[in-house]
Amino acid sequence: MRLPSLATFVKQLATVLVLLNFAQFSYADSSFDAEGERRAKGAGASLAGQLGPVAELETIDGEKINLVQLYGKKPVYLKFWATWCVPCRQQMPGFEDIQQKFGDKIQVIAVNTGFADDIESIHAYRKEHGLTMPIVIDDGSLATGVNLRVTPQHVVIGRDGRIAHIGHLDNEELHAALRHAVAEDDDLAAQAATDKTTQITQFEVGDKVSDLQITMLDGTRVSLAAPANHKPRALVFFAPWCESYLAESRPRTSQACRRVREDVDKLIAQGGLDWLGISSGLWVSTADLQDYKDSSSSRLPLALDEDDSLFRAFGIRDIPSIVLLDAQGRVADILGPQDAELVDAVNALQ
Repeated sequence: MRLPSLATFVKQLATVLVLLNFAQFSYADSSFDAEGERRAKGAGASLAGQLGPVAELETIDGEKINLVQLYGKKPVYLKFWATWCVPCRQQMPGFEDIQQKFGDKIQVIAVNTGFADDIESIHAYRKEHGLTMPIVIDDGSLATGVNLRVTPQHVVIGRDGRIAHIGHLDNEELHAALRHAVAEDDDLAAQAATDKTTQITQFEVGDKVSDLQITMLDGTRVSLAAPANHKPRALVFFAPWCESYLAESRPRTSQACRRVREDVDKLIAQGGLDWLGISSGLWVSTADLQDYKDSSSSRLPLALDEDDSLFRAFGIRDIPSIVLLDAQGRVADILGPQDAELVDAVNALQ
């Protein structure tokens, strides 16, 4: 048998390696999709058949959309997304196709999560992908109303104003839900909607915190009101995927997450404050947060804000952010991702 030349062998080996890498990537991508669908389905299970969220939305072009006024007249399709989200980008051509196909029969709305994002990036993203549906930026309240846990997350609301589908994938189940929504009886009347969203007081600098609690990873229930030990407290709002996932799409945010993590570890070692790390529930479960704690060397005690209610309570839409509370439980300062004065701010608080 004649053996191939060295050049031919190397060429064949390179081809095999490319195919293996592609197969490995496809498998990982498929697993990621399956996990996203599982999380979306799990979060949306309790909402099936429930009335859709009550909200008056404002698009990035200044137009108003009242969801309640649509219920009973027209189905609604909400797609939650972010400019830094890889599967969102992959699904965008199909999303625009849905707008072109159903836009006159269904109110399609692109809901940017408003989480670690900015208006300039959103405008550029719309132009890049040629999106023609209305785009709104959520303040976190709409996400709370539909148990947002992943991006993208699809929410189809029937003409009767009730949630018919929640998922992560652009698959046949989503398209079947859209077709069914279009086919519903035109005379179907919506039942009166009531605001199911829990109203949360938002605390600003100078406000005294009350009625806020969170369960730490170890099961301890912590009140964020004035601590019994009369020590100042620092709340670090973050996501465990910030440093790695945003390294390419949001490098400044990724670098800020790393800088804050390192600064916080040094400050914890100095003592003087109680520190709490509060993770967003977006793409994060208790198991994910525990894995992060086990794999990282951070000393920061961690808790999962599963529905992002504490993020909303302090108006946090960017990570990392730090809320500093004085010994009386008042908000002394709120630092954003690019605020580099953490050490000075902490020292001033003690």
